Amino acid sequence: MVPSILATAFGVMVVVGLFTPFAGIMAAAVEVWIAFSHPGYRWPQIGVAALCLSLVMIGPGAWSIDARLFGRKQIDLSEL
Repeated sequence: MVPSILATAFGVMVVVGLFTPFAGIMAAAVEVWIAFSHPGYRWPQIGVAALCLSLVMIGPGAWSIDARLFGRKQIDLSEL
């Protein structure tokens, strides 16, 4: 019960883009916790955890709450 509530809460935070790095890491941790604490088919939870970690590495989008709060971060490749 508690892991699914936590997964839902962190998943909503990732979707709306609120504290994306923290929420993504926590969502991935909860999904791994669910995968290894419940017997059965684990691959869907491991896949969701991998997606959460990839979103952590990509960062929040242009229309996220993080972009409104902290500003949009862009990488200019022409200066490299």
